[in-house]
Amino acid sequence: MKVTIERSALVKALGHVQSVVERRNTIPILSNVLLQAEGGALTLTATDLDIEISESAPADVARKGSATASALTLYEIVRRLPEGAQIRLELLQEEGRLQVSAGRSQFALAVLPEADFPTLTTNDQGVQFSIATADLVRLFDKARFAMSQEETRYYLNGVYLHAFSDGAVKQLRAAATDGHRLARLDAPLPAGADKMPGVIVPRKAVAEIGRLLADAEETVSVAVSESKIRFGFGAGHLTSKLIDGTFPDYERVIPKNNASVMRAETKDFAQAVDRVATISADRTRSIKLAVEDDRLRLTVNNPEAGSALEELSVDYSGEPLEIGFNARYLLDIAGQIEGQSMTFRLADPASPSIVLDEDDPRALYVLMPLRV
Repeated sequence: MKVTIERSALVKALGHVQSVVERRNTIPILSNVLLQAEGGALTLTATDLDIEISESAPADVARKGSATASALTLYEIVRRLPEGAQIRLELLQEEGRLQVSAGRSQFALAVLPEADFPTLTTNDQGVQFSIATADLVRLFDKARFAMSQEETRYYLNGVYLHAFSDGAVKQLRAAATDGHRLARLDAPLPAGADKMPGVIVPRKAVAEIGRLLADAEETVSVAVSESKIRFGFGAGHLTSKLIDGTFPDYERVIPKNNASVMRAETKDFAQAVDRVATISADRTRSIKLAVEDDRLRLTVNNPEAGSALEELSVDYSGEPLEIGFNARYLLDIAGQIEGQSMTFRLADPASPSIVLDEDDPRALYVLMPLRV
């Protein structure tokens, strides 16, 4: 293999693929990136056996071939080379090294056999469709905060993506929950996605997709099989194994008859919660909301640290109510609200509450209360 490539193209592709590589690996080949030069392009691939990211960049291929080298080391080298540099990559077979050179800089990296590099590529494409990049990013970005971090409840460690039909309205729906809060987001159902099975996209893949699509083209191709999901974007793609489990019937926990309605300014509410929460205990982060006659009182009582109180003007219709929440969970949800105001639909101190975004009717959040 012998190839020349412009630094900016290589650093961009390397930056995309190397993030999937675990810093500590018991399998040496998983620390490497696979480089494949052919047909005027250099394709880079990295994997952790659960996720595979691949991206191609235009290059001058003098001799086609492939090699593997440390993803992190190569990325750090290329990142430090001067802007606009032409980088030459050549596999020195006899020495068992990948030579990286640009100007007066030259490096020789250890390689491992490319035949040992694992692949997640599958011919079982299943259901295929294209979706607007903005819609896919929104679904994942606004749901991911509610994913569970508990490995014992592995089926909650991702975002549940599925086709949903409510009479004549068909949606592509994303849901995530950790048992304490729930996020449910809808987007228009893309053509060809109506037969898509419900799949749980793992936490790490959700994070990678959000990062990779930051500067992607207008549409993303999606292929879903029983065990894998593949996202195609421009010159790259991400393939991920799916979580093999059953996502709970989350619709059952969404209350239908919360009659009390409170409307608060998003920014003012979030700032008030953040201020009074400085007094709350680190473990529970509990905060009490008492609402009556268009006035909201936020209070925290911590025997060790002291107490805090703040009042806000709100629009409220309902009986006087006191209810407790985890302050961090309130701030997480407030961080997803795009509109100037957020609406709470409340029932009683022991029942889950609904939070809505006035600027995004296709977003719904549910929050379980705390005893305070």
